[in-house]
Amino acid sequence: MQTAAESWGTGRAVSRIPRVPGGGTHRAGQGAFGNMCRGGRMFAPTKTWRRWHRKVNVNLKRYAVASALAASALPSLVMARGHRVDAVPELPLVVDDSAESLTKTAKAVQLLEALGAGAELARARDARNIRKGKGKMRNRRYVGRRGPLVVYAGDGAVSRAFRAIPGVDTASVDRLNLLQLAPGGHVGRLIVWTKAAFERLEALYGAGAGAEAPEKKGYSLPRPIMANADLARLINSDEVQSVVRAPRSGSRRVGLRKNPLKNLGAMLKLNPAAASAKRAALRASTKGKGAPKKGRPADARAASKAFLAKMQADHDYLGDDYDVFSSWLGTSE
Repeated sequence: MQTAAESWGTGRAVSRIPRVPGGGTHRAGQGAFGNMCRGGRMFAPTKTWRRWHRKVNVNLKRYAVASALAASALPSLVMARGHRVDAVPELPLVVDDSAESLTKTAKAVQLLEALGAGAELARARDARNIRKGKGKMRNRRYVGRRGPLVVYAGDGAVSRAFRAIPGVDTASVDRLNLLQLAPGGHVGRLIVWTKAAFERLEALYGAGAGAEAPEKKGYSLPRPIMANADLARLINSDEVQSVVRAPRSGSRRVGLRKNPLKNLGAMLKLNPAAASAKRAALRASTKGKGAPKKGRPADARAASKAFLAKMQADHDYLGDDYDVFSSWLGTSE
């Protein structure tokens, strides 16, 4: 909101935030512009010169597309992504080239239902809802689930036939989009191929690992790390299970380690004589405590008295000037 707000300064017992001028309305005197004010700007506004795009190597992008295509052929990954493929006859799903000549949406829906994707269409249709938040005002009013992706080789009118079906996307095999092959970064999208589009993959990406792609100079598909990616099947195979040891029954509980210097039971396990040594040390420390304290011997007391009398006699000051001093020493008669 545009306003000529200025701060009132100090001395008015209010904060120094800019305030709307004028009077006679609730808006007058309200704070403005600040991120803590109603109708104010946000803190640290985002800039249009942000680095929106990132450069990605061409080989890495091709690797990602090839991986997404390979994942779309595994029923486990397709089902894990949420697609309903129980009635789909096979994966990858390839149809005749006559599907590229469809022009009506009703015919396209009949084709997908005949292929067993009726449950998938219902899932995408029922999931269409109004977006929460301000996005509904910003040209993205609805949210939904992704359904099948129809890949074609030649676009007669097939894209117009499928574009009105909720959740269904179309793509040319020459311009495969990774955001459509793996929405949200999750591979395994249900893809419906036309025969011509499926056969063109060999020209675009090669016949296999090590075979150079005819239409990409010097490019071949990456070599797979595992010839069989089904790790669970490999582990549970008879060949592997016949050489591994049998699982051990039961488990041995490992007790808590105790410090022998602080725990007597742990010390006795290491040194059985520690108990007698501890008792002897305890008796030695308490020996003599509680006995009456003995005074000085009698001969020592007599020697002290004799020394004091001799000192007084040697330093006997006589005369009137020393009467007070003699009385203080206790030698006056």
